[in-house]
Amino acid sequence: MTYRFLLSFALSLFIFSCSPSPEKQAQELIEKSIEAHELSKKWENVTIIKFKKSTRILDENGKVENESEQWVEFRLKPYFEAKLTWEKDSVLHVANFNGSKMSYQMGGNAIQNEGFLKAKKSEIDAAYFAFAQPWILLDENANLIYEGQKTFDDGRNVESVRVDYGKDSAISWFYLDTVSSQVLANEIHANDHKSLIENVSYNELTGFLLVKEQKSYRINDTGKKMFLQTEFLYSDYEVTFE
Repeated sequence: MTYRFLLSFALSLFIFSCSPSPEKQAQELIEKSIEAHELSKKWENVTIIKFKKSTRILDENGKVENESEQWVEFRLKPYFEAKLTWEKDSVLHVANFNGSKMSYQMGGNAIQNEGFLKAKKSEIDAAYFAFAQPWILLDENANLIYEGQKTFDDGRNVESVRVDYGKDSAISWFYLDTVSSQVLANEIHANDHKSLIENVSYNELTGFLLVKEQKSYRINDTGKKMFLQTEFLYSDYEVTFE
């Protein structure tokens, strides 16, 4: 009896020691997802990506509160730069990050308020985070942990990877298709709300699987959808390679 117990215990220890850690499992899943999104091109060869982003914000009853269009440009090499351009009431707005400093032009006039510029930098970061999936998860500051499989309300099974960027940052979960490894959705827990952003469709024309349509839902503490809060449409992609 004692021998069998010791043998079983030793076997359990061996299996456990050979099992990859949740961090390693998460890293492997993200690498697999990146392979799935790189159809014929490599993200590491991209220098500039441009596209149009259309946004519709809805209230709890489904009424459209606001619609807008932005032209977005991300320069990835030799360092990260970004620019958002849009018109509102016939006035041109340009938010620009040059790699170290934010600037903002409204109708040709520079806005110098530091709090305002910080908010616009956060807007740029959020735009990149929403778009650059799954490559954004290669960020060395991202702590990745595999949390097993999860079943969506519609019956789809997904692999769940928790992403933590440290103190004062929102915690996110990325949900990957168990078969294709594509990013199906990500969940964000901010200080004042929780959201589920689903990737409804993708664009394949650039040699990558890039998001085409997203829907963002406000969710409750249990993860149940409460209402559709935002719709995003990405179009007119232009990709420059080194």
